[in-house]
Amino acid sequence: MVKHGVWGLVIGAVITMIIGFAWGGWTTRGTSLQRAEEAALATRAAICVAQFMKQPNGQEKLKELKEISSWERAAFIEKGGWDRMPGEAEASRTVSRACADGLELLMEK
Repeated sequence: MVKHGVWGLVIGAVITMIIGFAWGGWTTRGTSLQRAEEAALATRAAICVAQFMKQPNGQEKLKELKEISSWERAAFIEKGGWDRMPGEAEASRTVSRACADGLELLMEK
């Protein structure tokens, strides 16, 4: 009898984990960290785009950015400092690349 109870517990735990991870929204620590990093990058890129467009000559700078080749746009943004968040001395290349991608969407309008 005890043997059947232990097997029932093990099988129940496995089924609970399968349901939890597949449909319950459970995630591992690694997945949670990855999603948090992606969310932070998206937020920082959105701030960068807003800083770029908020400048007095934002539309002219957007036209200037459009003339630059796509692989050099991140460097242009770094030079302008729009990718730096308040209080930061320098930003990461990832933020400037994501910012360039966001601005590219605005260029298409």
